[in-house]
Amino acid sequence: VGEEHKASKEGAGALVRPAKKTAAPEDERLARMAGAVKTLLESIGEDPGREGLLKTPERMAKALLFFTKGYSTSLPDVINDAVFHEDHSEMVIVRDIEIASLCEHHMVPFVGKVHIGYVPHRKVIGLSKLARIAEMFARRLQVQERLTKQ
Repeated sequence: VGEEHKASKEGAGALVRPAKKTAAPEDERLARMAGAVKTLLESIGEDPGREGLLKTPERMAKALLFFTKGYSTSLPDVINDAVFHEDHSEMVIVRDIEIASLCEHHMVPFVGKVHIGYVPHRKVIGLSKLARIAEMFARRLQVQERLTKQ
């Protein structure tokens, strides 16, 4: 596990994108997002004031923040000093890590399984951290090919 790499112009080769810090507090962000969802509902011909949709803008805004929580998490936060010196240099593989993400082109969900393998070179990381790292990257707008590189 190395240091964070800066994102390339397209972001495709980036291993780690630093977590984006937003200037607006979360309540303000939620209000702005809920307003955008209300506009979307109106644009498709729905009435955001009808009973079944009254709280939908807020619920969708909260859901989107959850599905993209990887932007507010950084690799050092996830690893949290869980790299240990160990006299081990054979490949370590963790299989079938379930992930869920949003496609960046249409913002529709995709799910899958990730398999991670690495050669430790006398430094190992706690295995549970690999699943958390996969989730951090999956919880950003993604394309499957970039997620594979990350």
